[in-house]
Amino acid sequence: METGTRTPWATVEAERDAAVRTLRGRVLELGAGDGANFGLLHPSVDWVGLEPDRRRRARLAEKARSHGHRAAPLDGGAEDIPLPEASVDAVLGTTVLCSVADPERVLEEVARVLRPGGRALFAEHVAAPAGTATGTVLRLARPFTRVFDHGCDPTRDTEATVRASALEVAGVARYAVPVLGLVIPYVLIDARRPA
Repeated sequence: METGTRTPWATVEAERDAAVRTLRGRVLELGAGDGANFGLLHPSVDWVGLEPDRRRRARLAEKARSHGHRAAPLDGGAEDIPLPEASVDAVLGTTVLCSVADPERVLEEVARVLRPGGRALFAEHVAAPAGTATGTVLRLARPFTRVFDHGCDPTRDTEATVRASALEVAGVARYAVPVLGLVIPYVLIDARRPA
């Protein structure tokens, strides 16, 4: 991936944002953080946020109300989503699967809460190929990012994890983003719960 075509972050961001704008119905956002995606969601979306951090959840609740979302964000981790089976039309995760404790369990939960035919959209930075300078740097950075960046593990092969889950991958866009002399792999994964 280090020798391939580089994609400027602005292009990745624009394509990710365009994909988020296509979500409809009741949308569960995993690790909703500070509500960065509110401005992208279609006005008809019935937003449900999930945020495990108490302080972030309080700020998120205020921002959600200011964007017209009445429901308070749910307290909990994505490994145990406090929603009934088949209760959402879509699940959104932007840079979340890198930091959860158990990505396989999270994907089981995503498949459980999605309605049949429901959509999951993940935008994630992922592991660089072994033997590349980026791969080496990310492996060396991992102990620090785990502690100082919300548990982020920059060495995860998220695409393979999604493909091994109960979700069906409908499409993957892969990017090579230049950052500080490195080329960081990034993916936009569009998946579905089988109907």
